Amino acid sequence: MANRGLKRTETEEGLPADKRACSSLEFRPSSSNSSAQTLVNSAQEAQDAQDADMDTSSSTSASARSEGDVEKESAYGSCDSDNSAHEYYRNRSLNDQSKFKKVLSSLTEEVEESGQLALLTELCDLLSFCSDNSLSSLMVDSFSPILVRLARHESNPDIMLLAIRAITYLCDVSPRSTGFLARHDAVPTLCQRLLAIEYLDVAEQCLQALEKISHEQPLACLQSGAIMASLSFIDFFSTSVQRVALSTVVNICKKLSSESPALFMEAVPILCNLLQYEDRQLVESVATCLIKIGEQVYSSPDMLDEFCKHGLVQHTLHLIGLNSRTTLSQPTCIGLIGLLVKLAIGSNVAFKTLFELNVGNIVKDMLCGYDLSHGMQTPTVDGHHSQINEVLKLLNELLPTITADGQHKSDKEAFLLNHSDILQKFGIDLLPILIQVVNSGVNLFICYGCLSVINKLVHFSTSDALHSLLQTANFSSFLAGVFARKEHHVVLLALQIVDTIMLKLPHVYLNSFTKEGVLFAIYAIISPEKDSSLCPVFDGIRLENDATLKSASRDVHRCPCFAFDTGQSSKSQDNGNCQLQNDTVQSLAKHIWTTYFETESPNPEKGVTDILQKLRTLSTALKEVVNQSQKDAYSSQQEEEIYDMLRKVVSELNEKDSISTFEFVESGIVKALVDYLSNAMHLIGKEDYNAANHLSIMEKRSEVFGRLLLSCADTFQEEFPLLTLVRRLQSALSSVETFPVISSHTCKGRNSYATVPYGRCTSYPCLKVQFVRENDEGCLRDYAEDVVNVDPFVPLDEIAGYLWPRVCDDKVKNLIVGSKDSKEKDSSHSHSPSDSSTSQGKSADAIESTEMLVDVGKLQEGKPSLLSSSPAETSSFAHKPVDSAAHVQTEHVELEEHNPLQEDHGSDAYHPGCKDSKDTSRKLLLYLEGQQLNHRLTLYQSLVKVQTETQHDYISTASLWSRTYKITYRRHVSTKPGYANCIHHEALSSHLSKRTSVLQYIPFCSCMVVDLGKLGPSYDILTLLKSVEGINKLGFHLMCRERTSDFAEGRTDDFDKLNVVVYEVPQNEFVNNKLTEKLEQQMRDPMTVSVGAMPAWCTQLIDWFPFLFGFEARCKYFHLAAFGRRPNQSQSIFNADAGGSSGRQQNYGHTNRKKILVHRNKVLESATQMMELHARSKVVAEVEYSEEVGTGLGPTLEFYTLICREFQRSGLGMWRDDHFSIHSITKLEAENSELLVSPCGLFPYPLSPSLSTSNSTVFSDVIKKFTLLGQIVAKALQDGRVLDLPFSKAFYKLILGKELTLFDIQSFDPALCRALLEFQAVVERKEYLRSLCEKNSHDLDVCLRNTKIEDLCLDFSLPGYPDYVHDSDFDSQMVNLSNLEEYVKLMVDATIKSGIARQVEAFKSGFDQVFPIRHLKVFNEEELERLLCGEHVMWNSDELLDHIKFDHGYTISSSPIVNLMEIMREFDLVQQQAFLQFVTGAPRLPTGGLASLNPKLTIVRKHCSKGIDADLPSVMTCANYLKLPPYSSKDIMKEKLLYAITEGQGSFHLS
Repeated sequence: MANRGLKRTETEEGLPADKRACSSLEFRPSSSNSSAQTLVNSAQEAQDAQDADMDTSSSTSASARSEGDVEKESAYGSCDSDNSAHEYYRNRSLNDQSKFKKVLSSLTEEVEESGQLALLTELCDLLSFCSDNSLSSLMVDSFSPILVRLARHESNPDIMLLAIRAITYLCDVSPRSTGFLARHDAVPTLCQRLLAIEYLDVAEQCLQALEKISHEQPLACLQSGAIMASLSFIDFFSTSVQRVALSTVVNICKKLSSESPALFMEAVPILCNLLQYEDRQLVESVATCLIKIGEQVYSSPDMLDEFCKHGLVQHTLHLIGLNSRTTLSQPTCIGLIGLLVKLAIGSNVAFKTLFELNVGNIVKDMLCGYDLSHGMQTPTVDGHHSQINEVLKLLNELLPTITADGQHKSDKEAFLLNHSDILQKFGIDLLPILIQVVNSGVNLFICYGCLSVINKLVHFSTSDALHSLLQTANFSSFLAGVFARKEHHVVLLALQIVDTIMLKLPHVYLNSFTKEGVLFAIYAIISPEKDSSLCPVFDGIRLENDATLKSASRDVHRCPCFAFDTGQSSKSQDNGNCQLQNDTVQSLAKHIWTTYFETESPNPEKGVTDILQKLRTLSTALKEVVNQSQKDAYSSQQEEEIYDMLRKVVSELNEKDSISTFEFVESGIVKALVDYLSNAMHLIGKEDYNAANHLSIMEKRSEVFGRLLLSCADTFQEEFPLLTLVRRLQSALSSVETFPVISSHTCKGRNSYATVPYGRCTSYPCLKVQFVRENDEGCLRDYAEDVVNVDPFVPLDEIAGYLWPRVCDDKVKNLIVGSKDSKEKDSSHSHSPSDSSTSQGKSADAIESTEMLVDVGKLQEGKPSLLSSSPAETSSFAHKPVDSAAHVQTEHVELEEHNPLQEDHGSDAYHPGCKDSKDTSRKLLLYLEGQQLNHRLTLYQSLVKVQTETQHDYISTASLWSRTYKITYRRHVSTKPGYANCIHHEALSSHLSKRTSVLQYIPFCSCMVVDLGKLGPSYDILTLLKSVEGINKLGFHLMCRERTSDFAEGRTDDFDKLNVVVYEVPQNEFVNNKLTEKLEQQMRDPMTVSVGAMPAWCTQLIDWFPFLFGFEARCKYFHLAAFGRRPNQSQSIFNADAGGSSGRQQNYGHTNRKKILVHRNKVLESATQMMELHARSKVVAEVEYSEEVGTGLGPTLEFYTLICREFQRSGLGMWRDDHFSIHSITKLEAENSELLVSPCGLFPYPLSPSLSTSNSTVFSDVIKKFTLLGQIVAKALQDGRVLDLPFSKAFYKLILGKELTLFDIQSFDPALCRALLEFQAVVERKEYLRSLCEKNSHDLDVCLRNTKIEDLCLDFSLPGYPDYVHDSDFDSQMVNLSNLEEYVKLMVDATIKSGIARQVEAFKSGFDQVFPIRHLKVFNEEELERLLCGEHVMWNSDELLDHIKFDHGYTISSSPIVNLMEIMREFDLVQQQAFLQFVTGAPRLPTGGLASLNPKLTIVRKHCSKGIDADLPSVMTCANYLKLPPYSSKDIMKEKLLYAITEGQGSFHLS
C-alpha cells in the first residue's frame, strides 16, 4: 500500500503505549489479543477491526481491502516467521495426542513447582499450535479441574499465570471446553483472582480467559459475579485491557435474566462512570451494556429510578448531543435514545430529570444537525428504527397521553401543569424544528410523530403560553400544508390541533385560519360533494372505504397508529385493528365547523379575504388583456397595457407577508403569468397561427418580465421582486404537489422467471397478467396462454411488441404488408421533411422536452426511468420476436402515432411529437380497467399510477405482487385530426432551434402543444418556476440588453452604464425541500436501487426541473442514472442477475479494480495508454508508479493531480491564455513548461476553421489532447476522483450542452466582452436612428466614446490571435460603421462558436467513451465544478474535531492533538492544499469537505526510535493516515510538519 515519507521500519508502532512488555513465557504466536477485541456493536465491526491495537501498516491493508484492493494482508503479531510456525505445527501434529496425555499424566501426579512450571509451559506451547481435532472432549474434561486447581495456587504467581493462560488457549482451541471449565468452577476462580488483584499480569490474563468463556457461558459468568469482577479495578488497566473487560461484560449482558437483577444492577454505578471516558470503543461497549440492562428492568420503576441516581440521564444526554467529544455509531446512539424512552416511560425521576436538563434544547440540536435526507428507513416502523424515529418516541413519551376531561391525571401530567414555564421552554425549543421536519416532506410516519408531539404541546399549554408558543412560526400556514397531505391519520391530528387552538384562543386565529386556507380545508372534508374547483388544493380529502381500512389493518406496520407505540397500549395492535374509526375525521371536522366557523366566518362558497379578491381581480384582468392580444394584431400599445397590469401584479406580490400561500395559489395569478409568458399557447391550433411571430412575442415578454423582476437587482437588497416570487412559488408548490413516494415493500429479492417478453430469470418478483382481447376487436385473435409472468420493469412498448405476432390475424398482416408498397411510392409527397426520423428541424432533445413536460403536467406519466436498465435500452432487438411485417405501418397509423394532441384514447396517451418511429409495438393498445396504458411506462409504473390516483404522499406497492391483472388489447386505429397542430409544433421547434436568446432557458417553447388549463396547479407553478430560474441565470444578459437598448434609443450616452452588476437569487432558494426529501426517500427504496423502479415523476422532474432538488440528492441520482449505483456503494440490495437474455447488468457488486503502471516523467503518455485500454470498461483504475512501491488510492489521486498540471502547461495550444505561435509550438513547448495562469478559468484556444487534422499536425495534437481530457474527466467522475482543473464557467456550460452568447464571454475574457458590447450598442443606435429618419446610413454619425469607428483602425483579425483566419471576405478590410455588425458577429463566432466547436466536440466524444455526457445535465455550471474538482473552500476550525479520528495512542485531549489542531487552523489556503496533497494525494477535498473524506482522516501516534523530536511525520495516503510523533512543543511540530508536506511530495515508499 502507499506509504509516503521516510524509509524506515517501525516494529513497535502497533503496540499500545501503556502496554507492558511480555516476558518470553507470555509469548504466544497466535495472540488472543485479537479475539479479545471482540466488538460490541455489529455496525462497527468493519471499522474497528482495523483500529484494534494493530500496526499502522495493518491498518493500511484493512483500509485497502475495504475498497476492494487486491493487495495481500500484512503479516503481524508473530516473533517467528509464519513458515517456521507452520513447519513446527506439521512436525508436531502427528504426536500431539500422546504429548497431551503425557502432560496430563504428569500434572496429575505430585510434582515440584518447577516441574509444574515446565509442564504448564509445554502445555501452552502445545495449545498454541494444535487444532481442535487434537483434543477430545474427555481430554478437555480431564484438563479442566487440573488447570482450575493450579489457577488457585496461592504462593507462585507464575503457576497462576500459566494455568490461566492455558485456560485461555484451551478456549481458543476448543470452544466446547468452556462448558467443562464452567462445570469445574473456572469462572469463580477467575473472578476471585480478579478481585484479589495481587498481580497485574495475572489479572489481565484472567480478563482474557473470562472474555473467552463469556462467549459461550454468559449465564455462568453472571451467576459467578464476573461483571463486578471485570469492572471493580478497571481503572488499573490499560485501554486495550479495559476493552477486553468491557467485551466480557457485553457478552454477559446480551444474555441477562431478569430473575436475578442484583447480579447486574450493582455494576450500574461503575458503568455510568465509564460513560465519561474518551475511548470510543470503550464507551460503545458501556452503552451496549446499559441498553441491555435497561431492557431487563424496563418494567420495574424502582430499578429505573436506581439508574437515574448515578447520572445516567446526564451522561446519556451528553453523549447523544452535538457537543459530545465521543462520536458514537448510529446504532449505539439510537440504542441510548431508546434507553431514555424506557426511562421516561417507567421512571418519574428520569422524566423530571430530562426536563430539568433542558432535553428539548438537546433534541432540537439533534434534529437541526441530523440530515433529514439520510439514514431514515422507509417505512420507519419495520424493525429497523431510525434515529429520528427514536427521537420522536422520546418526545411523545415526555408529553403524556391526552386524557379526556374528568379522568384522573397522571403524575407526569400534573408535573407539566405545575411547571408551565418548563413546558413553554420545551415547546419554544421544539415547535419550529418540528414544523421544519414536517415541511421537509418526510414520510408519513415521521410526519405523524411530529404532529403527535405538536398536538400534545398545544393541549398541555395554557392559553397565554400557547399564544406565545404559536408566534414562533406561521402556524396557520403550517396547518394548511398538513391538510394538503390528505392522509387521514395526519388530517385527524391537524383537526385535533385546530380544535384545541380554537377552544383556547377562539378569536385570535379565526382570521388567520381563513387567510391561510384552514377553513377551506375543513369545509372540503365536511362537504366532499361540493365543486372541487372552489379549492383544488384541498380536493381529495375523502374518507377511506371499509375495504381500504381492512386492508390497512391486515398490514399493521403500514398504519401510523402504531408507529410510536412503546408497548403501553398494544391491545389494538395485537388485534390488528387501525385505531382510526371510519367516521372520526368527518365527525370532528363537523364539530369544529359547527362550533367555531359556521357563524363566525364567511361562507367559503361566497366570501374570501380582501387580498384574495384583489389578486383574483388582477389575475382576471391580466388574462383578459392577454387573450385580447391574441385576437387582435400585435401592437406596442397593447404590450404597454399588459406591462402596466404586470407591474401591478408584481408590486402586489412583492408586499412582504401580506399574501398567504393559500391566497397566492387560489388567486389564479400563476396561471395568468404563464399565459402571458407563453402568449396563450393553448390557442396555437388556430389556422392563422404564425410560429415566428409567436416566438418573437414570447421572447419580448420574457425579457420584459425578467427586467421587471430584476428591477432592483443591481443594488443589493435582502428581498427584491424576483426573490419574493421564488419564495412564494416554492411555498405554493409544497402545498399543492402530490407526487407519491412509492414503497416496494419487497423485504428480499426472490428469483422468478419472466415469460413475457424475453423468457428469462429475474432476481425480483414478476407480475401475473392475463391478456384478453377487447370484446369489439374482430381483427385480432385471442392470446393462447391464460396467466403469464411478466417482467414488471420492461416498457409496455416491448410487451406489446411481444404480443403482436402472437395475436395478429393473417388478414391483418397481409393488409399491412400490402400497404407497404403504396406507402413507399407516395413517400416523396406524403411526408414533409419534419415527419422523418432524421428531421433536421427538430432535435431529439426538443422531442424529449415535449414529452417530459406533458407528462409532468399530468403528474403520473412519462418515459421509463433513466435508472431502469431495461431490455428496452440494452438488447431489445436481440430478443424481440421479429415478424415479416414488423416495421410496416399504414400512413394513418403513423400519423396518429405521433399526434401530440391525441386524446381519443384517454389522458394516458403518450405524445412523442411528430418523430417517425420504427417501433411496431404501437400496433397494439393495452388497457387496464378501461384506461389506456402509456407505452413508455413500465408495467410496474402503470400499476403504481392507478394507486396514485386514489392515494397521496406515501404509497405502498405490497399488494401489487400478489394480484393477477387482466390487461385487454386492441389494434391501434388512427385518426387524422390534429395533424395540423403537429405541423405547427414542428414549425415552432424549427424557429426555436435557430434562436439562441433568452428562449433557450424558457420552457414554453417545448410544451407549446399542451393545454395548460387541463394540467392542474402544480404544472403551472413548475413552469413559472423554471421561467423565473432561467431569468435569474440570465440576469446579466437581460440587464445588459436593457442598458444597450437605453443607449440605442438615446436615453443615455454613458457607456460606463453598460457595466452591469446583478445580484442573483442564491441557487438554494430554488431548492424545494419537500420534493428533495421525497426523491431521497424514493432512492432509498430497495426496489428502486436494485432494478431501477423509479416512479416517472422523479425522472421527469429531475430532467426538466433539476434546480428543485438539493445538490446531494442530485449527486445520488446521477450515480444511479450514470453508473447504476449510489456513491461509494459496494453491495447490492438484491443479488443482481447475471444479465439474462436482455443484457441487463447492474453495477452493484464488488467493484473490479485494475492496477496500471505509469511513469512520473511521462504522465500524459501513460494517461493516453490507460484510456486506450480502459476508457470503455467499468473497472476502477489504480495507479502504481514505476520504481516505487506505492499503490492504491493515494498514488491514484496524485496521478490525476499530475495529469491536471500537465494539461495546464503552456505550449499545448489548448487554452486561450496560451499565446503560442502555431508555427513554433514544438520549440516553445520544449522551452516553456510553466503552468498557465488563467484568472477567469480555462477556455479553449480559438483555432481557425480552415485548419484540419490532415493539413496541421498542431491541430491534430490539440484535438487528441481534448479527446484525452474528456476521457480523463469522465473517468475521474466514474471512479470518484478529484481533479484540480480550473475550467471557466463558459467551458462548463459547453460541457453541459448549452449554447454560448456574447454575454458569456464575460466569464473568461471580460475586456473583450465589454468592447464587443459597446460595439453592439453602437450598431443598435445606428439601426434605431435609421428607423427614425429617411437618411442613408452613410449620413448617420454614431461615435464610440466621441471617437469614430474608422478612427479606431481596427481590422478583422481576432484580438490576441493574429493567426486566426475567418471564413469570410472581410479579412482584408478595415472596420467601419457599416460593417461593424459583421465584425461583432465574426468575433463572437471565432471566440465561442466555430473557433472552438471542434475542440469541444472532441472533449465530448472522449467523455462519451466512458459514460454518456448527457447524465451531467442534472447539474449547473457551478455544481459541475464542485462535483469534478471538489470543494474550493477548505476546512474551518469547527469541523476539524468533528471529522478527524484519533487512535493508537492519541485521544482528542492529547497534547500533540491539541497542538496539531491549532496548527491546522493557522494554515493558509496554500498550506492546506499542501497538507491535503501530502496526506490524501489530492490537493482538494471531495464534495462535502472533510465529512466526505473516505477513509476518514486519522491521526495516530508514531513511536520514535531516535527521540520524539527527531523523526518526521509520515502518512499512508490510501488510508488517509497521518502518523504523528508526540513532539515536545507546538513550534517543533509545526516546523517538522511543514517540512514534511513540502519536501515529502513526489514519491511513495515504505514508512
